[in-house]
Amino acid sequence: MEHLVSMKDLTVEEIMLILDRAAIFKRLGFRELPGTYTVCNLFFEPSTRTKTSFEMAERKIGAQIIPFETSFSSTLKGETLYDTIRTLEAIGLDALVIRHPSDGFYEELIDRTNVAIINAGDGSGQHPTQSLLDLFTIQEEFGSFEGLKVLIAGDISHSRVARSNAEALQKLGAEVTFLCPPEWAGEFESVDNWDEVIETSDVVMLLRVQHERHNTEMAYTKAAYHEQYGLTVERAGRMKSEAIIMHPAPVNRDVEIADCLIESPQSRIFKQVENGVYIRAAVLELILKGRK
Repeated sequence: MEHLVSMKDLTVEEIMLILDRAAIFKRLGFRELPGTYTVCNLFFEPSTRTKTSFEMAERKIGAQIIPFETSFSSTLKGETLYDTIRTLEAIGLDALVIRHPSDGFYEELIDRTNVAIINAGDGSGQHPTQSLLDLFTIQEEFGSFEGLKVLIAGDISHSRVARSNAEALQKLGAEVTFLCPPEWAGEFESVDNWDEVIETSDVVMLLRVQHERHNTEMAYTKAAYHEQYGLTVERAGRMKSEAIIMHPAPVNRDVEIADCLIESPQSRIFKQVENGVYIRAAVLELILKGRK
């Protein structure tokens, strides 16, 4: 695997290879890669979980992290992203982890540079390592994906998580349903009534309302959105006893999910964060080992 930019590019075999390697890391502990590898994390959008998770994974496998602060980079002087990447390649970086507000930012890079590109989120496009950690969390719970009913509820059209997970889960045999206001469905078919899906879903995945990507003011108050489209306590009480609750975070408490459900017995929200380190270590190992 030379790059990781989209779940569309991964075969089922490649997905399972990453999940299996993450499981080994989780069960047996991390192993440092032989040799010296240098990685740089370029985050042009805010991030807590993804950025720190990558940094922890990089340290766990023994990679050297070259600091990069976007707020002090030459992009503020008008340098293109391509020129920034070529500069870092010339310096000798092995891999770049990039989050960028532009959909498909990587398309102009991967065929024009020899440094490995890992997409840490592009606009409303893809978020492959988030999808992989979600898959890993689901696999730990259910053992397989075939026939699982996964409900993804929230700001679907603006969500790279929804798009990445839909690709992967359907490829692995799960049935994916989207729930959102009709105007937020984008290219996906969706429902807008919890009664149709809450009692049959194995996984209920909530998504944050991404106000920063909306061109108009939100038509719902927080309370109104929670009442109509959020996972309320009453709705959670109708879930299967073995069903799980997921959220890529950050969480808006009492908007997409009731506050008391975030750390409830059925919630796997913080388990997802934990699993992100194992998944990102597995991705980095596969990509870096292929370079030398």
